Amino acid sequence: MATEREETGREETPREERSHFLQLLVIGLIAAVIGIALGLLIDWWPAQGSAEASQVDTLYDVLIICSVPMFVLVVTVVLYCAWRYRMKPGEEELDGPPIHGNTRLEIIWTAIPAIILVALCSYSFAVLTDIEDADARALNVRVVGEQFTWTFYYRDGSGKEIASPQLYVPQGQQVNFTVQSQDVIHDFWVNQFRLKADAVPGITNTLSFTANRIGTYPVICAELCGLGHNVMRAKVIVMSKSDFQTWLAAAAAKVKSS
Repeated sequence: MATEREETGREETPREERSHFLQLLVIGLIAAVIGIALGLLIDWWPAQGSAEASQVDTLYDVLIICSVPMFVLVVTVVLYCAWRYRMKPGEEELDGPPIHGNTRLEIIWTAIPAIILVALCSYSFAVLTDIEDADARALNVRVVGEQFTWTFYYRDGSGKEIASPQLYVPQGQQVNFTVQSQDVIHDFWVNQFRLKADAVPGITNTLSFTANRIGTYPVICAELCGLGHNVMRAKVIVMSKSDFQTWLAAAAAKVKSS
């Protein structure tokens, strides 16, 4: 259907421009609401397995709520303008009408994204700081990655290290990890806990979490580290505190007897 400008050859009045802007705004709002609803309804993550997971999931929900309208707004404006102001037959060699900048609009579309980015960065920093808040009663575990396996080191009452190919942690107690690598870059990741840390040669990174659900969860290397990257897996076995102490005592006794 031809627009009024095509039929009459005259420029649109400010009232007509406002009408088109309102149409564009309504389309964008409807698309944004649908996008946010879909983003929040989709089950992106497996079941939460740590106390920190809920904070991370909430952060992702906030990011979806803030980012989807921005994406929808840009796409809606581009598609609407490409359709409404498309080139007509016979206009291939014509220049578009001269348009002057709108200082107020430029300030608005610069200030609003800047405010949103600062707010999201501040919120993310607050979540990260809260997650990394160490507990003096935490269990300390050293994690070492090498092609293509993980090894977890505990300390017994005498301070001697106990190595384990699987990770055992007590339910409800914070665990502080020091993550290291013996060869190339790896990435220690437990998806159900929503936390990960790079294992970098020559650098010790730290990570903390509190497992709150008894069960077994996969440890995955999330950094391409060689031909055997896909098999670099281990297990996190979350058990009650009494069962964990029993396991640790048995592992310590096994080390002493060897």
